[in-house]
Amino acid sequence: MSRFFSEKFRGLVPYTPGEQPRGRAFVKLNTNESPFPPSEKAMAAAAEAAGRLELYPDPACTSLRAALAETYGVTPDAVICTNGSDEVLNFAFMAFCDERHPVVFPDITYGFYEVFAALHRLPFRKIPLAEDFSIDPADYFGAGATIVLANPNAPTGLLLSAAAIEEIVASNPGHVVVIDEAYIDFGGESVVPLTKKYKNLLVTGTFSKSRSMAGARLGFGIGDPALIADLDILRCSTNPYNLNAMTMAAGLGVLADEDYTRRNCRRIIENRAYTAEAMKKLGFVLTDSAANFLFASHPAAGGGELCAALREKGILVRHFDSPRIAAYNRITIGSRGDCDALLCALAAILGRPVPTDNLSPKGTTP
Repeated sequence: MSRFFSEKFRGLVPYTPGEQPRGRAFVKLNTNESPFPPSEKAMAAAAEAAGRLELYPDPACTSLRAALAETYGVTPDAVICTNGSDEVLNFAFMAFCDERHPVVFPDITYGFYEVFAALHRLPFRKIPLAEDFSIDPADYFGAGATIVLANPNAPTGLLLSAAAIEEIVASNPGHVVVIDEAYIDFGGESVVPLTKKYKNLLVTGTFSKSRSMAGARLGFGIGDPALIADLDILRCSTNPYNLNAMTMAAGLGVLADEDYTRRNCRRIIENRAYTAEAMKKLGFVLTDSAANFLFASHPAAGGGELCAALREKGILVRHFDSPRIAAYNRITIGSRGDCDALLCALAAILGRPVPTDNLSPKGTTP
């Protein structure tokens, strides 16, 4: 760091993204990407938009907001489009938190929440998860602060019901509740419909997971139009052209191909159940994940040890050093072939038989 770096940021610890390897080929199960390519409609739309890159993109994202509004059953003024869901989350921390309005979130959750709080020098409080890593909704009743919850939570994959979230929102009428639904399409019920009932609810989403567009960087927020107007002031005060034309076009393309998205989600859910069952046969302990990943530990091997051993076998998973979860690894659900490669590697590391006789033929990608 240079001597010119502002004093206010010298203690900032940035978010650490998952490894994006270069060179060696890995089975990549560490960053919760989709194993499936984007919709052909999305790719065709992006390619067409590439022919007009001499022009600035629409700063209002008019067509994309309208398509998202139709998809989620809201009005366009209830939608904001952002450069990944991290951007809308960042705007939410800026808009709805300050010295008089602290922020609360679980002690084990998406690591960027604490980074955003530190970046904006906000008072924050982390509420411990239960011993089984679940969130007790009562811990957030009348919290007296802006609340940020990932649902399903990351990295645990555990899901709160829509009814439980409504209780939290209803009990905090004077504060905004942000629900990060990055993984909701893999087994949860979205609370977007509640945004029409509660003016203090903001729901964020992403095209990175279920819609196979992690490389495009496209996110969104849905809430009461007044909340969205607040966020849009910040967007237009930082980068009004926050989405490039190709990303917007790809977003429109994939929204026009929801059958493709739903079909991929079903395949990932099936692969998740298949992999979880086989890992249990190997002795793993897993949370009941409703996301596109598993959260697993093994009594005979440490989390870091397993992560390193898998890497040696060409498979990347995500390990976190936080003491409460150091025994666990977060494992993205890939294609059936990816899952079988994982199971074979785990069996070899643990010195046990491969736990399934239904391995996919090599190279298949169901």
